[in-house]
Amino acid sequence: MRTVLVTGPGGAGRTTVAAATALAAARGGDGSSPSRTRPGGRGKVLVLSTDATDTLGAALGTATGPAPVEAAPGLWAARLDSGAHFRAELLALQERAASILDLLGANRLAAEELTELPGGEQFALLRALRACAEAGAGDGTGGLSETYDLVVADLPPLPSALAVLALPEQLRRYLRRLLPPERQAARALRPMLAQLAGVPMPAQWLYETAARWDGELAAVQTLLADPGTTVRLVAEPGPAGADALRTARTGLALFGLGVDAVTANRTLPQDSPDTWLATLSAQQQKCLAEWGDVWQRVAPVREVRHLGRDPRGLDDLDALAGDGALAVEPGRGEAAGPWSVEDRLADDGVLVWHLPLPGAVKEEIGLVRRGDELVIDAGPFRRILPLPSALRRCDVSGAGLTGGVLKVRFTPDPRLWPQTK
Repeated sequence: MRTVLVTGPGGAGRTTVAAATALAAARGGDGSSPSRTRPGGRGKVLVLSTDATDTLGAALGTATGPAPVEAAPGLWAARLDSGAHFRAELLALQERAASILDLLGANRLAAEELTELPGGEQFALLRALRACAEAGAGDGTGGLSETYDLVVADLPPLPSALAVLALPEQLRRYLRRLLPPERQAARALRPMLAQLAGVPMPAQWLYETAARWDGELAAVQTLLADPGTTVRLVAEPGPAGADALRTARTGLALFGLGVDAVTANRTLPQDSPDTWLATLSAQQQKCLAEWGDVWQRVAPVREVRHLGRDPRGLDDLDALAGDGALAVEPGRGEAAGPWSVEDRLADDGVLVWHLPLPGAVKEEIGLVRRGDELVIDAGPFRRILPLPSALRRCDVSGAGLTGGVLKVRFTPDPRLWPQTK
């Protein structure tokens, strides 16, 4: 399955581009599996949205909801009900924790009094992506466990989208720290400990729930790391769009995500007789030239023309996708580059970990060693990386940002490093 994750600055037209991308793929079969094509070469395509309002339906000209609807031959559309997902998950957790809640004298919450908390749509989106990746694993997601050849997901704006994509790795780390799997073997002692303490000990359901969550998060991590998963950036050519793309480039590199295309949306015609429009068009072309220089080694910059109106309906979406501007190519876009360890022990007595962070600013970089992990801050983003085995026996002796690559120097700890004669 190919997965295209569409994001960009707020108001850049992400949802419209996502809908047009999915429609173009359904029309021409881009991204479809050769073994499962529909008549006429079409694959089965799904476009997903998490917007509370039906902006996806407005673009397609078809109302959407949690259950996928066929918006065009081969194209299905769905808008996630994150509130329903939040209520179902909380009620299920409440049921599993019934014995402890009863001991505490808690009053149970009813479904009708539950209001979705911030962050609910992010978890609903991750669960939906997992359901699409694993046919039959999407109970409660409104038919998303069907098998699709291409899934186009309309993500939240930058940088919230990157925070969502980083969640599986972060949450799995939290679970391992709070409920270490290796300590679950001691659960046989809990009945005895409960009698001695006089209060119930953590029940089996807690560890079973943690294991289930870890499995679901691992499935999403696998999907994001899959060669068939790419990010498609959407922005209007201009200073604001350029700043957003620079920040996104750094975040994508930090999290190891590949980009398949940068979509320059709402580009104006260059031959307009109107002086005002001609000036704006010239500014856009200057910005596009700069984007081409910056992104040429990462992903193509494709222009999607301004229709002179808000796109509505399939005809408008077809017009946006003209000339292959929104085609989904096979494979994945290139990530920033390999994360490698350079052996300079013979010359300088150090090992150097190379971490590509294109677009990063020196003043926005933070670096902290915590045990066998390295905490990296790059602008608004943070990632905690496990150290390669060789570097765990070393001390951090310095770091520098050169040519978009963060180079962290490690000096072997003589107490842990093998001694040579």
